[in-house]
Amino acid sequence: MTAQQRRRVVVTGMGAITPLGNDLDAFWAGAVAGRSGLARLTLVDPTDYPCQVGGEVRDFDPTAYIDRKVARRMARFSQFAVATAQQALAHSGLELEAMDRGRVGVLIGNGGGGFPNTDEAMRTIVSRGGMRVDPLYMAKMLPNMAAANVTIQLGLLGYTNTVTTACAAGTQAIGDAVEVIRRGAADVMFAGGTEAGICELGLAGFSSMRALTTSWNGEPERSSRPFDRRRDGFAPAEGAGMLVLEALDHALARGATPIAEMIGYGVSADAAYLVAPSDAGEGAARAMESALADAGVGADEIDYVSAHATATEVGDIAETRALKTVLGSHAYDVPISAMKSQIGHLLGGSGGVEAVAAVQTIVTGQIAPTLNLEDPGPECDLDYVPETGRRADVRTVMKNSFGFGGQNAVLLIRRFEP
Repeated sequence: MTAQQRRRVVVTGMGAITPLGNDLDAFWAGAVAGRSGLARLTLVDPTDYPCQVGGEVRDFDPTAYIDRKVARRMARFSQFAVATAQQALAHSGLELEAMDRGRVGVLIGNGGGGFPNTDEAMRTIVSRGGMRVDPLYMAKMLPNMAAANVTIQLGLLGYTNTVTTACAAGTQAIGDAVEVIRRGAADVMFAGGTEAGICELGLAGFSSMRALTTSWNGEPERSSRPFDRRRDGFAPAEGAGMLVLEALDHALARGATPIAEMIGYGVSADAAYLVAPSDAGEGAARAMESALADAGVGADEIDYVSAHATATEVGDIAETRALKTVLGSHAYDVPISAMKSQIGHLLGGSGGVEAVAAVQTIVTGQIAPTLNLEDPGPECDLDYVPETGRRADVRTVMKNSFGFGGQNAVLLIRRFEP
C-alpha cells in the first residue's frame, strides 16, 4: 500500500495520569509552568537505597473510573490504563454503544506489568508460604492485563496487543496502533503506555545497576537533569498516557474534529548493548530516518523534538549525536526538550505521556522546558529549552523513545490540516 493509498490516522482524544496531575489539563498546566512532579518516594521506603526520589502519582482514586470491587482485582498499572482510556474516550466524543466494537481495538505498552505485585507475592511466599499468594496475582501482574482490562471495561472487541519493549514500549504501541488502522484492521485504536513499578524490587534492581540518580535526595525537584553536566541517572516514575487514534474518514463521518495527525513511525534495533545505547546513537538515528521516510517529510520540517533524554551520561550524548546525524545543521535550530526533567522516567509509560505532551505542544503552541539544565554537559550543545518554556509555532513534532536492549521507536506528529 502506498502512502497515497493508506488511511490517514488522526488523534481525536487524550488522557493522562502523571506526577504533575491526574488529567490532561492538570498535567499540561504543570508542564508548561515548568513545575516538577518529583519528590521523596512514599510508595516504598527508600531509606536503604542510594536513590530516594521519584515521580509518584498522587491522590489517584481508581473508583472514579472503575467499580470498587473490580478495581481491587487490577494492578495499579492497569488502573492507570483504564482511567486514561476513560478520559480519552470522553475527550474524543466517541459513542461506543452506536459503533461496531469489533472495529475498535487497544494497543498499550509497558515495561514490566505488575512489578509491585511480584514484590508482594515474594514477600508472602517467604513469610507465609506459597499457597497464601493472592489467587489473582497472575491476572494482575501480566503485562497484557492493561490492554485486557481496557477492553473489558469499555467492551472493545477489536484488535488488541501489548508491547513490552522496555522504555520504548509506549511510543512503539502508538506507532503499531497507527499501522493497524492504516492497513484497515481497525477504525479506532486506544493506544499509549502505562507503568506503575515503584516498589522495593524495582528500586533495588535499578539501583544495583547504577541507573538511578543518587546525588539529589535532599532536593528531589532537582534530581532529573537531562543534558546537564551533573546528571547522574534517571528518577523512577509512574503514570500513563492514552490516545484515541482514528482513521480520518471515520472521524469526519461522525463529525469529530481531529486534534493532530500521526504521519510517521520508525523502529530500529541497536544490536549493541544490553542497557546502553550504541555509541554514536546509530540505532536511534535509523529509527528517526525511518520515521521521516514513512512520513515523506524532510529533516528541516521538524519544528520540535520531544527527546527521550533520561539524564544518563551515555544516553543523552547518544541521542544528541543521533539528532545531529539525522537533522544535520537543523539540529542546532530546532527546540528540543525533555519531559522526564519534570515527571521522571515512566519507563514503558513514558512514550504515552510524552506523545500526549507532543500533541499538546502542537495544539497550544507552548513548549515545556527542560528543568535543571544549568550547565550543559560535554557534547550537549543543542537548544534544549532550558529551565523556562517558550511559545512557538509548532507544526511537526519528532517524538523519540529508546529502550534497554537497543529498542528504538520514533513518531512524527503533525498539526491536522484537511
